[in-house]
Amino acid sequence: MKYVTETQHGVRFEQNVLVTVRDGTRLAMDMHVPEGDGPWPVILEYLPYRKDDGAPFSGKHDYFARHGYIGALLDCRGTGASEGTTDDEYRPIETQDGYDAIEWIAAQEWSDGQVAMTGSSYGGFTCVQIAALQPPHLATIIPMNFTDDRYTDDCHFRGGAWRCYYDVGAYGSAMTSMNAMPPYPEISGDDWERIWDEHLEGNEPFFMAWLAQQTDGPYWRPGSVRGRYDSITCPTLMIGGWRDGYCNVPLRMATNLDAPHRVLMGPWNHSGPASITPGPAIDYLHEIVQWCDRWMKGDQNGAESPRLAIYVQVQDPPLADREHTSGYWRAEEALPMDDAAMGLYWLEEHGVLNTGPPPHVYGRDEYEYRPTVGITGGLWSAGVPFGLPTDQWQDEAFSLNYTTKPLDAPLEIIGTARAVLHVSSTAPVMAFVARLSDVAPDGTSALVTNGLLNGTRRSSLTDPEPMEAGEVYELDIELDTTAWRFEPGHRVRLSISSADFPNSWPTPYKGTNRVYREETRRSHLLLPVVPTRDATNGEMPQDEVAFGTIHNPEPVSRAKNGVPPWEIVTDLLGDRTGLRVRRLSANSPREGVDVERGADLEVWASNREPSQVIAVGRHSWRLSHPIGETIVDSTCTVQSTVETFEVEIDLEVKVDGKQRRQRRWVRSYPRVLL
Repeated sequence: MKYVTETQHGVRFEQNVLVTVRDGTRLAMDMHVPEGDGPWPVILEYLPYRKDDGAPFSGKHDYFARHGYIGALLDCRGTGASEGTTDDEYRPIETQDGYDAIEWIAAQEWSDGQVAMTGSSYGGFTCVQIAALQPPHLATIIPMNFTDDRYTDDCHFRGGAWRCYYDVGAYGSAMTSMNAMPPYPEISGDDWERIWDEHLEGNEPFFMAWLAQQTDGPYWRPGSVRGRYDSITCPTLMIGGWRDGYCNVPLRMATNLDAPHRVLMGPWNHSGPASITPGPAIDYLHEIVQWCDRWMKGDQNGAESPRLAIYVQVQDPPLADREHTSGYWRAEEALPMDDAAMGLYWLEEHGVLNTGPPPHVYGRDEYEYRPTVGITGGLWSAGVPFGLPTDQWQDEAFSLNYTTKPLDAPLEIIGTARAVLHVSSTAPVMAFVARLSDVAPDGTSALVTNGLLNGTRRSSLTDPEPMEAGEVYELDIELDTTAWRFEPGHRVRLSISSADFPNSWPTPYKGTNRVYREETRRSHLLLPVVPTRDATNGEMPQDEVAFGTIHNPEPVSRAKNGVPPWEIVTDLLGDRTGLRVRRLSANSPREGVDVERGADLEVWASNREPSQVIAVGRHSWRLSHPIGETIVDSTCTVQSTVETFEVEIDLEVKVDGKQRRQRRWVRSYPRVLL
């Protein structure tokens, strides 16, 4: 069935165009079509997030149509209004479907044979995954907030440790309920109930697939392009944010891609360039259209220059809901620059971080593992509207801290810092976290970036080995890529701990850890130092790149009905620390149709018994529709012991108060040195 709405401001909205892929499955696609006869180039977004829950003429696809492109949004197999089933993200068949969809689109009379792909997060992932298959009619891709490696740089694992709150409280468990929602009868026609039954019967929770794969290996490779960058041959514009969970990828890919490419890295979190979480917000849709004009219409508009547009940050008051990041836009053509260098900082006694000659006074520093360190580090990626780091003093109180003298001149870094630590632990499983901070003259400590490595993955992410008590190991910890300017009078601080809660699940054993500063085991920090741009004292360097501004950036709610979106809570009697997250949203995609969504998470970690962590994520959907009310509820509960992760997932679907479907999954997963 194809449903065509009325035309608005010269754009025609065509709903539920059915795209048939090679096995006969039909995928559902919406299109915003420019005024005129065409044919037109197409900009495609490919997602599992239910295209029909959004209102037409209200987003990027309408914008593309107003600038001479068909803007298309396609539901993945087993989701939304598309046929089929799904039990995981980024399956090979899903990527193959994307290839088929591009070639199907290119063959239609309304298409000029050129297709671009764009999208953020899941949509960014699908861009690079499908580009690696080289569809003949894929002209360019514009991925945003995406990864090239699903094991090292996704929402499931980091440094060989399991991420904590995000999969249980946000994306992972949310997909269980979202994938159980019905298509719309007025859009999918008589097929709507058949498609819904197919989804309810065949879809499985994504969450279980990830926890069953705790080490790197073949499972993670099909969705990852790292190590096979040469398979991407089309021009690529990569957009990311320093406070997003995928900040490492654009610069890494830029150093490996042979195809024409450009990187735009701003200060944003997962909400992206049009948001103030934090700003400055920019008109990134203009950048996408300019890029497509260059590579699909042949306009010599300079869209490919500068090769790297990088926002260099400076310290602001470290508030979780800060709306602006101070700094400046810096232009570069390549990294590393010829005159860049790795700055070497030695860890010395009395908490000194020194750039001088190697120290002649050797020793070691010791700390007790505290599982709830990390609470001032903010929340990873997209779990809440605001989730920026706060003043680091609470975490630094339970860390080893090494700090430079006040700087005499500005110091700028762009790239990936590394902490090379010689460590030992009394525990067989222990993570090590390195946090880089900017300490202001008044003592305020703002997190610049951090990195984590599970000591059992010191030699391999595929074949972990336990740590032997008293054995000293060298750990090379990569910190997340960043761009930062330390101002004169500020100090550089490296903090070392063994937890990043609630972003990473605590390791299960108590332990005493040591960091060594000995002649043959000199722990040190390496910073990617770049030549500093000149500026008047007390001012920022001038912007070297100009962008269109957003005069009305996307609004962000700090609270609903007085309930905070997230909070860190303390159980004083039980010596536990918890995270609570609550999110509510609602929209009306069409007259008489209302969609409400709620999410609620609690996760608790014990300082007395590190193995005892529990997380409960609840997600609910309510669809109010002329034919009735549908409510979908899911709950994901994870509890850990020293040896296992115990998982329970419940799903219930009700229509007008009567149960339509109920399912339950119970699994136990052995901990693989996590």
